[in-house]
Amino acid sequence: MVTDGEPRASEGGEHGRGGGSEGTAAPHKGEDTGPETGSRSTGLAVFALMIAIMLAMLDNMIVGTAMPTIVGELGGLEHLSWVVTAYTLTTAASTPLWGKIGDMYGRKGVFLTSILIFLAGSVTSGAAQTMSQLIGFRALQGLGAGGLMVGAMAIMGELVPPRERGKYMGMMAGVMSFAMIGGPLVGGTLTDHLGWRWAFYINIPLGAIALTLVTTLLHLPRHRSQGRIDYAGAALLTVGITAAVLVTSWGGTEYDWSSGMILGLGGLAAASVAGFLLVERRASEPVLPLGVFRSRNFSLVTLIGFLLGFVMFGAMTFLPLYQQSVQGASATNSGLLLLPVLLPMMVVSVVTGRATTRTGRYRAYPIIGSALIPAGLYLLAQMDVGTSRTTSALYMVVLGAGMGFLMQLTMLIAQNSVDLKDIGVASSTTTLFRTIGGSFGVALMGTLFADRVRETMTEKAAAAGAPAGAGGEVPAQLDAASLERLPASVREIYEHAVADGTHTVFLIAAATALICFAASWWIKEVPLKGGETEPEQAEPSSEPSGSVTPV
Repeated sequence: MVTDGEPRASEGGEHGRGGGSEGTAAPHKGEDTGPETGSRSTGLAVFALMIAIMLAMLDNMIVGTAMPTIVGELGGLEHLSWVVTAYTLTTAASTPLWGKIGDMYGRKGVFLTSILIFLAGSVTSGAAQTMSQLIGFRALQGLGAGGLMVGAMAIMGELVPPRERGKYMGMMAGVMSFAMIGGPLVGGTLTDHLGWRWAFYINIPLGAIALTLVTTLLHLPRHRSQGRIDYAGAALLTVGITAAVLVTSWGGTEYDWSSGMILGLGGLAAASVAGFLLVERRASEPVLPLGVFRSRNFSLVTLIGFLLGFVMFGAMTFLPLYQQSVQGASATNSGLLLLPVLLPMMVVSVVTGRATTRTGRYRAYPIIGSALIPAGLYLLAQMDVGTSRTTSALYMVVLGAGMGFLMQLTMLIAQNSVDLKDIGVASSTTTLFRTIGGSFGVALMGTLFADRVRETMTEKAAAAGAPAGAGGEVPAQLDAASLERLPASVREIYEHAVADGTHTVFLIAAATALICFAASWWIKEVPLKGGETEPEQAEPSSEPSGSVTPV
């Protein structure tokens, strides 16, 4: 059984500096110094965390497949984007709050609360009778989802020493990859045979298993905060994140980038972030302690995580589009289309996680990964209408392997860069920046892609002697059925346009990924705690802000 106990102070920081001259607090009589990571109960508790992560990852993949059927039954096509936006907004806005509240008041109770909210959103979404109801219930579901990933990562950081954490995080990366592969297939099967409502109801049995295992097997210290909740900082951060997500969601689609709405939201986001930084400098218990950024490693992996989200979500968006539009792949197997990316990512994540656990060293992996990612993106940028599926799959393997070196290792380095009391903040900050990076990546690349497709359509239509402007009337993204209805000559032009569009976005992504490569060289190799050798002195981390009392 995972036992209650006061965590050793040395489990914080980049090898943490808690109490005591040696950086380790002496345990009270009769108390355990921490959970035994090799125990069967700990393994089951980690399994529960992986189910929670699967809930968060699987939901969007499943629901995306069911959306056409949902719109067909509920109507409200004009509000379709809000089904996704509402979920994304509440997830992003609540992510840092979940992390901080867990740091202040204990992670187990907060994590269980997030699961219950997510399940409540799932049940009500499945029972929705109108599109407006579905949007509202998806917002509730997103609120819970914001705590699932952060809570799982933070609990992992408290439950397992950094030296052992690598192998578990590699396993978590495997779960994420599995969800991304299986989600569309499961969603399609459920929608076809049981109805779209089961795309939400499927979360209930998985959530029940996670709730049972977490409740019965997971025992963590109860945190007692000496400070008050930073309401002003939380409000400013929520407004800033909401405005930023709306800018990336609406810019170039609902509104022009130069429109008053987008410029106003951008100004609101900037003003909110500026106000947030001022408030956090004075808050006794800040939502995001700025002191964590004093750690070079933490700042670097936060930047790398943002850029990783930027290129990863962009690639995952436009790769299936290229395969369906240019290579003629079936849209119903959209999860399988990404296997050449996801399988190497999963395998490399697991292997590097175990290698990190065995050796305690990790600095080389971000460098290798951030070199492979721009290389893979550059190769993908060379694809055209004549590129075979085999060739494009090999290019995708390079990209997937690169992402595998970075996906979970950035979280591990971030957690290893702060004290134990701030591990929830570290987890939520890393997750948040990756999410926002993904939003920016998809929005920016989507705009550039659409512009390039229309330009190419117009140019090639004119060269073929078609009426002026005819090419620009074809939407930038078409489904398989729409493609089949196009005349052969127009379809050929469209294929060339999509190839040009993907060439542009992958080149931009490759150039962006080079920043990751430059940043990775500055990461400091701080030995992970839990090995057989004594850890080196840690980098300075943030000041203490609360106490921990064992249950």
